[in-house]
Amino acid sequence: MNIHPQTFAAAQAGDPVALEQLLIQLRPDIRRYASYQCRRASAVDDVVQEALIILYRKVGTVQSVSALSKWLLKVVGRLCMLPALVFLRGVEDVRQLENSSHFSKMPVDELRIDLVRALESLPVQYREVIVLRDLQEKSINEIAAQIGTTREAAKSRLHRARALVREYLLPKEAP
Repeated sequence: MNIHPQTFAAAQAGDPVALEQLLIQLRPDIRRYASYQCRRASAVDDVVQEALIILYRKVGTVQSVSALSKWLLKVVGRLCMLPALVFLRGVEDVRQLENSSHFSKMPVDELRIDLVRALESLPVQYREVIVLRDLQEKSINEIAAQIGTTREAAKSRLHRARALVREYLLPKEAP
């Protein structure tokens, strides 16, 4: 990443030309990070776009030009995990996750490990529907046909599976 410190400082100060230049210069790096970190190639464009929006909004919070690369890696890593978090949390608006106190502070690798453990804890019939829907991106009709059940039963099983994963992942409240 070859960003001139003056361009970075001007972007942080709110100079629109410097900010646009910074976004243009960082786009290839962000795409490379996303291509490496996202499991699904179809998610890369969305992650790049969202990362640029976050950079645009929060460039002033980055401590220095030398910290920018690490910060962007973290942002992209979390964005690559968002599809899983959205279905686990039942969040309709992705922006709600930006302010999430539990998942937003977890290191990405730790979050991935917890997600795998949560999926492994599920009975086979629930794990199967989550994998088919959220990892293989199959429709409810395709899932129902593959597992040999009705559309309504597949939806019900998916709902129950997600609830079990949420229960596993969310922090336990103190009694």
